[in-house]
Amino acid sequence: MSLQRVQDIFTSISVEPTPHFLVRHSWVVNFKPNQGVFTGDAYFVAKRSMDILLVLLSSPLWVLAVGLVGLAIKHEDRSEGVIFVQERTGRGGKRFPMYKFRTMVANAEEQKEELMHLNELQWPDFKITDDPRITRVGRFLRKTSLDELPQVFNVLRGEMSLVGPRPTSFKSETYDLWQTERLDVLPGITGLWQLLGRAETEFNERLRMDIAYIERRCLWFDIQILTRTLLAVLKQRGAY
Repeated sequence: MSLQRVQDIFTSISVEPTPHFLVRHSWVVNFKPNQGVFTGDAYFVAKRSMDILLVLLSSPLWVLAVGLVGLAIKHEDRSEGVIFVQERTGRGGKRFPMYKFRTMVANAEEQKEELMHLNELQWPDFKITDDPRITRVGRFLRKTSLDELPQVFNVLRGEMSLVGPRPTSFKSETYDLWQTERLDVLPGITGLWQLLGRAETEFNERLRMDIAYIERRCLWFDIQILTRTLLAVLKQRGAY
């Protein structure tokens, strides 16, 4: 056996194969770890600065949208609040209150146990096509992803970033050891899951997408995800 052949074998063993869900997404694969302009602490400072700058620059748009959506929710049901607050798991497993527009009826959590037999995803995820708990306005908000808009306040508070793994409602104790890598970074409003899987993706697959993001994270990658998320929202792809 030639020396070149031996080198090829060792190379093939040492290189981790591309995860199957990334095979069709060369723009993700092309981002290599530690090749960004900012690395280490400098990246986190730059990322935080970009988050705040983008939120502030876009404030005329999202403040108007928040007001209009709030009026629409109240018009449909005056007895309940506009904002739904739920405890989510963030960086380091720390729990924090995440804000969303209310898209469901008041007793949605109580009905969840009754509808458990209709769950289409592996627990602890929960998803039902044509969920009967979703209100008429709520269905529109989910279709357009406007229900996530109040999370700009979580970004300003430093609990979330614009881009990162989606924070889970269940606690970090629910995670297996290999899954806890997603807790090394701030959770985000959007991420690879929104672009590559969303409603159709099981939890373990989402975790692999989160890890793929963490291994490649850089400012240009974040900008790419934000841009592609905006295009996906405009096309209303993958929303439910």
